[in-house]
Amino acid sequence: MSPEVRTHVNMKPYRRALALPGLRSLLVVAVLARIPLTATGVTLTFHVVFDLDRGYGAAGLVGAAVTVGAAIGGPILGRLVDQRGLRPVLVLTGIAEAIFWSTAPTLPYPVLLPAAFVAGSLALPIFSVVRQSIAALVPEDQRRPAYALDSMSVELSFMIGPALAVALVTAISAQTTMYLVGGGIVAAGIALWLVNPPIREATTGEPSGPAQRVPRRQWLTPRLLAVLALSTAATLVLGGTDVAVVAVLRASGEVGWTGAVLAIWAVASLAGGFAYGAVHRSFSPLALTAALALCTIPVGLGGAHWWLLCLALIPAGALCAPTIAASSDAVSRLVPAQVRGEAMGLHGSAVTVGIAIGAPLAGAVIDASSPAWGFVVTGALGALVTVVVLPIELRRRRAAASVPPPVEADLTPAAR
Repeated sequence: MSPEVRTHVNMKPYRRALALPGLRSLLVVAVLARIPLTATGVTLTFHVVFDLDRGYGAAGLVGAAVTVGAAIGGPILGRLVDQRGLRPVLVLTGIAEAIFWSTAPTLPYPVLLPAAFVAGSLALPIFSVVRQSIAALVPEDQRRPAYALDSMSVELSFMIGPALAVALVTAISAQTTMYLVGGGIVAAGIALWLVNPPIREATTGEPSGPAQRVPRRQWLTPRLLAVLALSTAATLVLGGTDVAVVAVLRASGEVGWTGAVLAIWAVASLAGGFAYGAVHRSFSPLALTAALALCTIPVGLGGAHWWLLCLALIPAGALCAPTIAASSDAVSRLVPAQVRGEAMGLHGSAVTVGIAIGAPLAGAVIDASSPAWGFVVTGALGALVTVVVLPIELRRRRAAASVPPPVEADLTPAAR
């Protein structure tokens, strides 16, 4: 088969997914809406350090307050989406975002800290809502490329948002940038309100109407908890890698190459996400998380030069987007549509907690030893989680071998 034919065949999953009504516009809104959200951390850090004349530790506390609030608020907002529909939640969170970002630049630090927690709890649920809507818009056999596109769009947002925030702070001021970021977040909420994507399949009832309650014990199964644990493990590895890269380059006197190295890492993730969506079978989030963790462990041994670090990061980078896409896909299959918002909120919290743990953990390890150990410890911890989760998957396989295939999805969706 010629390369041209192979390329054509590999693009088929994406063409089929993007041809579905509503998906293309949802993904476009998702990319644009996530850019200001990905800029919030950097913007708040610069504001606390430059405008409030506090240290980076104080800035980290503000970031931690936002993160803890988001981890707590995500499932609650998801449940509200399930019960009340998308638009009321967008109004609630949009108003909360507008109040916070319009007042935060003038708040003293002791008030900013609790305000950041409240703002995180009522943050615009772009990430979870987009993933919930993909499950509503896309049939199960086409969700893999759809979630791959979503993961790639997240990667693009993280490539653009923080860099844009840094450029704005440098060109204008941190305080003005806060107003611009807040305006962008509110505009994102308005755009999503106008698009109003469905949150459940039309066959399950009214897409935007209230859902019938499903007892949590019926859907919060060991398999779902395993996926959430794997999601936390994956982002713990990613958060640790982010810090360890900076530490390695600083130790070698090449900190100026940090942007280039992180860009290569992101490009590898985009390439991996594209390949994951184009192949003809799905992969287990367990296998992908294990591979991501194991490929991360030796990265710090790649050498003292920035370009060697780039090469060492490529295998792990190529697994980033596929791992997040696979976990999102698994969550969408493991829960009923009526509670998918809460489940996606839990997934978002798992992702947030992983990043929140990974970065300071790597920092503490690096301070106590050397930069290379930041990769080793976070990668090993991620691999340990996969070992803990493995018995759940083995039990599922034994059960599947003894009875007809169940209707409920599992951690290793069958090849499509």
